[in-house]
Amino acid sequence: MQQYLRIKAQHPDTLLFYRMGDFYELFFEDAERASRILDITLTTRGSSAGQPIKMAGVPFHALEPYLAKLVKLGESAVIAEQVLESAEAAKANKGPMERAVSRIVTPGTLTDAALLDDRADAPLLALQLNRGVLGLAWLNLANGDFHVVETEPESLLSHLERLRPAEALIPDSLKLPVLESRVAAIRRLADWQFDAKTAQELLTTHFGTHDLAGFGAEGLNVALAAAGALFDYARTTQRQALVHVTGLKVETEGDYLRLDAHTRRNLEITETLRGEPAPTLLSLLDLTQTSMGSRWLRHCLHHPLSNRVACRERHQAVADLLGDAGDGPMSAVAAALRPIADIERIATRIALRSVRPRELAALRESLGALEDVRAPLAHAGSALLARMNDDLATPVDVLLLLRAAIMEEPATLIREGGVIGKGYDTELDELRDIQNNCGEFLVALETRERERTGISTLKVEFNRVHGFYIEVTHANTDRVPEDYRRRQTMKNAERYITPELKAFEDKALSAQERALAREKLLYDALLEQLAPQVPRLQTIAHAIALLDGLNAFSQAAARYDYRIPELVDEATLEIVEGRHPVVERQVDDFISNDTRMAPTRRMLLVTGPNMGGKSTYMRQVALIVLLAHCGSFVPATRCRIGPVDAIFTRIGASDDLASGRSTFMVEMTEAAAILNGATERSLVLMDEIGRGTSTFDGMALAYSIARHLLDKNRSYALFSTHYFELTRLGQEYPECVNVHLGAIEHGHSIVFLHAVQDGPASQSYGIEVAALAGIPSAVVRDAKRRLRSLENREVVSGGQDDLFASLPEAEPSQVSHPALTQLAELDPDNMSPREAMEALYALRKTLNAQ
Repeated sequence: MQQYLRIKAQHPDTLLFYRMGDFYELFFEDAERASRILDITLTTRGSSAGQPIKMAGVPFHALEPYLAKLVKLGESAVIAEQVLESAEAAKANKGPMERAVSRIVTPGTLTDAALLDDRADAPLLALQLNRGVLGLAWLNLANGDFHVVETEPESLLSHLERLRPAEALIPDSLKLPVLESRVAAIRRLADWQFDAKTAQELLTTHFGTHDLAGFGAEGLNVALAAAGALFDYARTTQRQALVHVTGLKVETEGDYLRLDAHTRRNLEITETLRGEPAPTLLSLLDLTQTSMGSRWLRHCLHHPLSNRVACRERHQAVADLLGDAGDGPMSAVAAALRPIADIERIATRIALRSVRPRELAALRESLGALEDVRAPLAHAGSALLARMNDDLATPVDVLLLLRAAIMEEPATLIREGGVIGKGYDTELDELRDIQNNCGEFLVALETRERERTGISTLKVEFNRVHGFYIEVTHANTDRVPEDYRRRQTMKNAERYITPELKAFEDKALSAQERALAREKLLYDALLEQLAPQVPRLQTIAHAIALLDGLNAFSQAAARYDYRIPELVDEATLEIVEGRHPVVERQVDDFISNDTRMAPTRRMLLVTGPNMGGKSTYMRQVALIVLLAHCGSFVPATRCRIGPVDAIFTRIGASDDLASGRSTFMVEMTEAAAILNGATERSLVLMDEIGRGTSTFDGMALAYSIARHLLDKNRSYALFSTHYFELTRLGQEYPECVNVHLGAIEHGHSIVFLHAVQDGPASQSYGIEVAALAGIPSAVVRDAKRRLRSLENREVVSGGQDDLFASLPEAEPSQVSHPALTQLAELDPDNMSPREAMEALYALRKTLNAQ
């Protein structure tokens, strides 16, 4: 307990898993908390100050599932291992076996395959705010990617939405309510740990450089302060140097198209508005074969490139993979990528000395398959594919080393043995030969002893608890020779040992123990040899991820009939027969639509009925632009896109109860962000602005916001509204064009055409949509009557209440009709056909009488 409490004092706020034999135990408050969180049995062991010590534990071989459950809940854990093996501890005989912290598991510092989602990253984020500058640093420990950026505090939500950090580090004095509502695991560190000068020294020492100017980080003191705190925290959790973190990448605001948090959610890029993983843009396009490619695709969709040269390079690579008629090498590439393991994360675990034998075997098979991946790229004309082909060159020395060192099918853990291949080490082979000869020796000994004693049922066997023994049934114990020494008494037999068997046992068990120790030594030496190769493996992993992601784009283009977009320098946005990539896969007979925008046609004022397709049409324009800047082909017959710097959306609304904001407040906050941030090169989608307040207030706001977009922002804007008064903007501004989504009435119902047509809509069809939703027919009839009354009279001053107060009362409900009363009293289940016919005639007579 003294040893346990010493370690616990260093980690007071973290669950301590303390190794005791075959279990990891937790004590005191940790035991109670773990019992609740992990649903494990709470018991007691020993006492302290006269009170039983609460204890809970998990088997050592089943630790990973429990850790996975903890990190999903935003919890952390400290793992304290036994420093000495049992035999060594017994020989030392110096009291309790020594324990030491081997690792600290937190949501943002995971590297174990069992704890990570293989298709998503779990970055660690650190933040610092100083004099109006927000510094962000984030590290993906599973692959070594390390980034920093300095930005304005208002953009924090957008960065959180795109990065989705698993854990965040902030100074103790910093209050960020937005962060607390978005990140489950937040750790506060002392303010002094966020020191720019200390960070500079720490990072330059790690990278072996004089300063950080080579990374473009000179002068980014706020971001570097966050980076230093983050790096030190990550290094502490791993209890070693982070040798696989080989560089620092500085992001700038212009690297990617700007997408704020609302836009990312509204476009349902990787998550639906309900928080589900499908149907989304990612779920549709994720035709990748490797987990590395899937992670790249997720990152790519949240980071559309601003660099149009890089976009065109990706388009050309996708075109080469697709071929002129879908006959390119994409299928061959997909087949070659299928057996490739997660080289990226295996390389990290090699660097951290935590890689498992079967992962090295998977790495060996993956490196052996690289030539199959390169073969389809041999004649590719794309410069990007050519560079990837070079990066995928097989590291022959690493491959040969792994083939020599690792068995064909190694054991799961090195401590189990059976990992190092035969012929790799002479001493290990000799020790294994001794073990392998055990069977022959025991068979020979059993034969000799049966002949010597005349006991035909005599057996020579082995078990892990009692070692080697000779077993004789009780009926034959009187025939046992004098040199037999009793080892164990069983119910039906006695077990003995002889001097010869004892000598062999010492030799065999010693060989087994020495073989395991030798194998562990060789495995550690192998990791030392592989560690310098980690950068090469990371280069291969990055090439695999990029190739897999672009190949997924090519397969999507072939499967869904996407076409290559043109990124042009003129100010234009022209889409012919554009489609919403996700919605078209969910419905039959999706209607495609054109979009044409230019300096003389900057705003499309979209009107039409609810459910007519306005939101879908607007979103599809944004998604086509997004996909083009990711390097993908797009769902359109033809597409020409001029320079774009940002995509803003204001679609739908809901309360933000956590921040105490109403639906209308949320709507206006999003609108304000657009009006303050959009430029002439921005694409803006605004759907039904002004719905959350009174009709006149909403109409006035919508009108003024639209005018501001036209006068000040001059962005490309799709502005949908039900306020038909706004269609007059088309007369005031030549660059504002009215379009609508058509619908026709058929009988008493409505048919949506989902086709974009020039001009404003003739009516809203709101009452017809209400009828489709199941509003009672009496309510629908009453609403139509009131609508006709409102349309036939002039709007007078005095507010909306006067408009409705001056109308005549609604007609009495038809529920009071005598025929309905008679019908309600009938019991069809207990009527004969004749009675039913008579009742029907009676009802008809009553109806005619009215």
